[in-house]
Amino acid sequence: MSEGNEKAIFHRIINSTRKMSHRQYKKVRATLSNHLADYPVERNGEKTWVEHPAKRTIHAIYDVVSEPLRSGHLVVPRIGNDRTAYVIGLYGVGRFYIHELMLENFGGRAKYIREWIRFHPRPTSMIYTGHATMKYASRGQRLPAVTRRILEAVRSRFADLIFVYRHPFDSLLTNWLWWRTYIREKRIINTIWDVYKTLDDLCVGLEQDFEGFRAFAEGDPDFFAGAPGPPFLSLSEFVEETDLYIQSATLALRLEDFAVDPRKEFLRLAEVLSVPIDLSALRVPPPRAKPFGYLAVQERVAPFREFIGGLDLQTKKRIEKIGYDRESVRSICGQRAAYS
Repeated sequence: MSEGNEKAIFHRIINSTRKMSHRQYKKVRATLSNHLADYPVERNGEKTWVEHPAKRTIHAIYDVVSEPLRSGHLVVPRIGNDRTAYVIGLYGVGRFYIHELMLENFGGRAKYIREWIRFHPRPTSMIYTGHATMKYASRGQRLPAVTRRILEAVRSRFADLIFVYRHPFDSLLTNWLWWRTYIREKRIINTIWDVYKTLDDLCVGLEQDFEGFRAFAEGDPDFFAGAPGPPFLSLSEFVEETDLYIQSATLALRLEDFAVDPRKEFLRLAEVLSVPIDLSALRVPPPRAKPFGYLAVQERVAPFREFIGGLDLQTKKRIEKIGYDRESVRSICGQRAAYS
């Protein structure tokens, strides 16, 4: 795409999207970003994934149209001793829940929040949120080359990395249904319950399409046949990525802990980012997603239970390492019941 054509498209889309609501524009942006898929190139005899350059245009439009008051800076701001913050989560972990809490409670700093990831070679007051991977190229997530630059900034004390995560089995169910719906229907959903109204419906649907679920969980490229770009992470890759992030993050936030004591967890985040909080006005509801929802599915769907039991030893060990051994899951479930 030539620079002239890209500018023309940029202005046409701006004019049309000014009439959209924020929610409508987010859906359009997500759809366009998925169509502008990352693509492979040969470098030194190896296949390397690179990002479609037009994605920059999509996110520039987002800033201009959806965030006009937050985009009027010719120079990226830095207030006091702020450092650039990156709030990263893999797909399906509840990262947007944290994004909403920051917008609601971060006062003046909230105007520097962007739902996009941009590297700065120096400290700023910006807070970027989004999806990115550290090791594997993955559909719908920024590539490892982007994350490496963020980690360099963190090591140089220019930035902080906040990693949000959730039990991989809960994320797996969410991601399978999200991508299945998008591929089959070109429809974007927010939660599992946009497709299935009850747990019984979900369990029936999973059992009926279990081979498709298995293909997704094992990273079978055929699941994404006909769609451009890399496949999504397999379950084992998803768990490995989570482990790598927890080792590298300035702060790791587990979604299930927000279900137990959301105020405590949010204040940990604010402290790391040095954001002053008005405690009298603090509003931190728990996440809508039920912690460890996969347990109910596991009880009702035998193939899903067998799939979990048959995971390779390394993946099982990593799941325990990131904080989801049986004792910790029981403990969080018990605390959640006590707070309910």
